[in-house]
Amino acid sequence: MSRDSSLPPLRVRVLEDPPLRDQPELFQDRSSYDPSVPIAIDFGTSKLRAGYVNNPNPSHIFPNRLTRYRDRKLAKTMTFIGNDTSLDQAVRVQAKSAFDGPLVTNWDYVEDILEYTFNHLGVVAEGGISSPLVVNERLATIQSQRANWYQILFECFDVPGVTFGIDSLFGFYHNNGPNTTGLVIGCGNEDTNVIPVVDGKGILTESKRINWGGNQATEYLTNLMSLKYPYFPTKLSPFQYKTMYEDYCYVSQSYDAELEKYLTLDNLEANNVVLEAPFTEVVHPQKTEEELRLQAEKRKESGRRLQEQAKQKRVERMIQKEEELQYYSQVREQLKDQPKKKVLAILQNSGFDDERDFKKYVYNLERSLKKSQSTELEDGEEDEQDTEHKFELMNVPDEQLNEEQLKEKRKQKILKASQDARKKAKEEKERAAQIEEEKRLQDEQWRENDLPSWIKDKHQKLNELISQRKERIKMRDEMKDRKSQMSQSRMKNLATLAEDTGRSGSKRTRQQATIDNDPNDTFGANDEDWMVYNDISQSPEALEEVIEDQYKEIVALERILLEFDPDFTEEDTLDAQYDWRNSVLHLFLRGPRPHDGESAHHQHQMHMNIERIRVPEVLFQPNMGGEDQAGIPELCETLLLKKFGSSQRLLSEVGTSMAQNTWITGGNAKIPGLKERIVKEFTEFLPSGSPFSIKMSQDPSLDAWRGMAKLAQNTQNFQKGYVTKQEYLEYGPEYIKEHNLGNVPYFN
Repeated sequence: MSRDSSLPPLRVRVLEDPPLRDQPELFQDRSSYDPSVPIAIDFGTSKLRAGYVNNPNPSHIFPNRLTRYRDRKLAKTMTFIGNDTSLDQAVRVQAKSAFDGPLVTNWDYVEDILEYTFNHLGVVAEGGISSPLVVNERLATIQSQRANWYQILFECFDVPGVTFGIDSLFGFYHNNGPNTTGLVIGCGNEDTNVIPVVDGKGILTESKRINWGGNQATEYLTNLMSLKYPYFPTKLSPFQYKTMYEDYCYVSQSYDAELEKYLTLDNLEANNVVLEAPFTEVVHPQKTEEELRLQAEKRKESGRRLQEQAKQKRVERMIQKEEELQYYSQVREQLKDQPKKKVLAILQNSGFDDERDFKKYVYNLERSLKKSQSTELEDGEEDEQDTEHKFELMNVPDEQLNEEQLKEKRKQKILKASQDARKKAKEEKERAAQIEEEKRLQDEQWRENDLPSWIKDKHQKLNELISQRKERIKMRDEMKDRKSQMSQSRMKNLATLAEDTGRSGSKRTRQQATIDNDPNDTFGANDEDWMVYNDISQSPEALEEVIEDQYKEIVALERILLEFDPDFTEEDTLDAQYDWRNSVLHLFLRGPRPHDGESAHHQHQMHMNIERIRVPEVLFQPNMGGEDQAGIPELCETLLLKKFGSSQRLLSEVGTSMAQNTWITGGNAKIPGLKERIVKEFTEFLPSGSPFSIKMSQDPSLDAWRGMAKLAQNTQNFQKGYVTKQEYLEYGPEYIKEHNLGNVPYFN
């Protein structure tokens, strides 16, 4: 079943949670604190980035998560934030975010996280925070969100002032000058924005948002893999799915074309990713040959004891039947030459309705006893001397035997009948083997004398078996469907049989009528009664056995044809038609190699193939993720060709500047192939010969914070959007100062 022994084994990547931290988050030195230096806080839904704006990078980057852990031994509740939640596994599992989607919903968490951030930045807070702040917000933030931010910052931390701005525009500002025209594609954790920038100012009236980001992509991948492996033995954590998305997904440059050839062996060899969930492998100790021998002897001894017990029970049942038959034979003798009235009285005292009922019961009892005697076969051969000694009471008259010897004589009769039945069965078996050998010799002679005719006959039998097997497989599948006509017919017959059995129930109970027969059962008196078994016997389990037997016959015929028919090859066999290499389902679920269902490693493995390009493709085709929106290429095409004076054939001056200065920013932009795909899309929809340039920084996830730091260092631009505490107290939480990188009031 292996594809090619020369191929190297597929690389298996283990999905492990990040290791626990052994040190808490570091604190900055408070002695170097300068209250005149603003603090930039990128309060993202995934991570928080904070630091002083005079540094090139944020000094603290940690997950925007919080855990309130209750230690029952200490009777104390402790709060862990950011990287400190990874100090203990129980704490990390309970970590939660202050966000519900893109909006902050738990402002108590925000207050604790900000206090944690200021403490680790080394801020000296004497009555309040002395440093001004720069904080990011999403495009078109609702007024209630900004009002809550004002209340926390001004009333809880007493900051002197704060500036809010859009993270995508901050990222664009970091990579360009203050009066630059361009287009920014912000790929965030909760959404994706396309914002045109003219002379350094974001044109928010023409900005568009796609409700899809890194978080939605991770959830989408989680749902896809859960549907793909519904019975996966372990449950993966959200971090593991996020790792799968960030490390193994990529943007396809031609999705439809790549999708058509993805599930091919050669392509899967290069692109299939095997991921294994951690599990504890149970290793059974290897037993020595002596231990295996002793274990086998114990099994044999146990089997012999069970066989002896079963044989003893069968003998006891036959003795009981023989005694019962002897008793009723005496009753039958008493009924001779008796008047009918007395006969009826005797039979009714014995539990029978009439003479016919009595005869039927005795007949069934005799038949049951003969059947038991004929099927009771002894194991092994017995020589004649042992047989004569064993059955020595057979020829002794009953008058010369005591009660114990009579019981032994009845037992010997049963054993003698069993031995005779065994000899008869052995003779029939030898006769059948002889007939089979004659058929085999005739078949060989036919093959040697007329090979073409012999091959034709074998092919005909093979085709008939395959056809019958297909019919039974179809019948089995219909049986498993409760709504199918065949299944309904079978259930109807079962119900009818049960109803008839209930109607013909016994009018009496008799202790003697419990041995392998029921004289009151009249089923079978009519020939039509037996037709119901044609449907009842065709259960899915019975069909499975028939299908398996037919498969063995087919394999045996194919083996013969492979040996003697030069035109019959391995590709013509039944197994070749169901080869895993030809199964799209196997390639999709198990990759380009055979799957061992007994291997614990294979059971804990996932195969990422189509999902690697399907999940990121939602950015370009949002309908694949259930979003009734346009993708990045369509939004960019509308802005560049239908806005700012541009047309389908010619770009305006503003449109040309945007096309030549398009920036991709945001943490979700790290997906491989995103920039190249956008370049390809721009090449397709822009007029022929139109110049354009798609740019992306080395680490787009830090663009927003660096842009915030750059804005705060530019005192003139910073003061345009700087809201002081006095202005907040005078104008209220609805007040907002407009600047090039922030939202505008009519978006609230």
